[in-house]
Amino acid sequence: MKCGIVGLPNVGKSTLFNCLSSAKAQAANYPFCTIEPNVGQVTVPDYRLERLAQLVNPQKIQAANVEIVDIAGLVRGASTGEGLGNQFLGNIRETNAIIHVLRCFENENITHVEGSIDPLRDKETIDIELQLKDLETVEKRLEKAKKMAKSGEKEAKLNVETLERLCAFLMESKNVRGFDRNDREGKLLKEMQLLTDKPVLYLCNVEEGAAREGNNHVERVRLMAAKENAGCLHIAVSTESDIAELETYEEKQLFLEELGLKDAGVNRVIRAAYNLLQLQTYFTAGAKEVRAWTIRRDFTAPQAAGVIHTDFENGFIRAEVISFSDYDQYGSENAVKEAGKMRVEGKEYIVQDGDVMHFRFNV
Repeated sequence: MKCGIVGLPNVGKSTLFNCLSSAKAQAANYPFCTIEPNVGQVTVPDYRLERLAQLVNPQKIQAANVEIVDIAGLVRGASTGEGLGNQFLGNIRETNAIIHVLRCFENENITHVEGSIDPLRDKETIDIELQLKDLETVEKRLEKAKKMAKSGEKEAKLNVETLERLCAFLMESKNVRGFDRNDREGKLLKEMQLLTDKPVLYLCNVEEGAAREGNNHVERVRLMAAKENAGCLHIAVSTESDIAELETYEEKQLFLEELGLKDAGVNRVIRAAYNLLQLQTYFTAGAKEVRAWTIRRDFTAPQAAGVIHTDFENGFIRAEVISFSDYDQYGSENAVKEAGKMRVEGKEYIVQDGDVMHFRFNV
C-alpha cells in the first residue's frame, strides 16, 4: 500500500518526503528536480506500541510502516506529456492514495511556476491534468465496451451506460471520487485505477509563523476540502526539516514547544496517510518482541494472522484477543485474564484497531 506525494514543482514535496522518510530525496529550487519517484518506508508513530513495550519489556520493538512515494512536480499539459507528464502520471497510478501538497506560504526566494501564491488555483491545475488523463482512460474503455456490447453481451451494455455517464462527469471537471456508483460500477472503476478516484489528503505547506494556527490560504483550502469530504492538514515543512536535523528527542520537543505545538507535523501526516490508505494496527506482545502489524480495515482474524505467516491463516483455529485499553488498564496479560477480559474469537471475527492478539493454529 503506497501513498504518493503530488503537487506542482517547488511546493515542498521532496522536503516533506525527506522529513517523513530516512530516504533522502534531492530538494532544490527549480522544476523537475525530482524525476524518478523516491520511495521510503515510514514508521507510523503509535503511543500504544510504546506503552505495550513499557508493560512487557521485550527484547525487541517493531513499529508499523507505511510506504510513501515522492512523485515529481506536475505542470499544465502533463496529461499530454508536458514536463515528463506521462511518466509522472504513471507513477501516481501505481499509488493507492494521494497527499496533495499545496504551497500556502510567501517567499520571493522560492520560485513558483505560476508566478503567484494561490493554492486553490494550483489544486485546480493538478486536478485538470488528472481528470484529462482519466477521461482518456475512460474513453478507451468505453470504445472497447461498445464493441463488446454489439455482440449482445449484457455486462458490456451496462458498462457502456456507466462509462458514458462517467465521461460526462469528468467533462464537467469533477473528480471521480465524487461519482455515485453501485457495487458493479465500483468494481469497474477499481479495475481502471483512475487517478481522481484515489482518496486524497490536502497538505498545506505554511511558513513557520503559521505552523500552529495556519493562515488565510489554509482556511480557503479547508473550506474546499470540506466540500469534497477530504482531509486537510497544515504544517511548516521547512521548519519540520529543521526539527528533523536535531539529534535528541528532548531538543525536538523543546523546538515544538517554542512553536506552541504538541506533536511534530510529520507525525500527523504519517498517521493521516495511514488512515487514508484505510489501514489499521493490531499488536502481538511477548518477551521476545512487541510488534505492530499493519492490516486493512475489516480484516478477519485469519486474514490478520496471515500477515504474520500464511501458515497462521491456513491453519487458523482461534485468536486470543485483548483490547489495548484493557491491557493498558490491567498492566499485564495475566492480570487481564484474571479480570476475565481476554476474549477467544473465531474465523468470523473482524479485527479491531489496537487489538493485542495471540493466534492458535495447526501447521
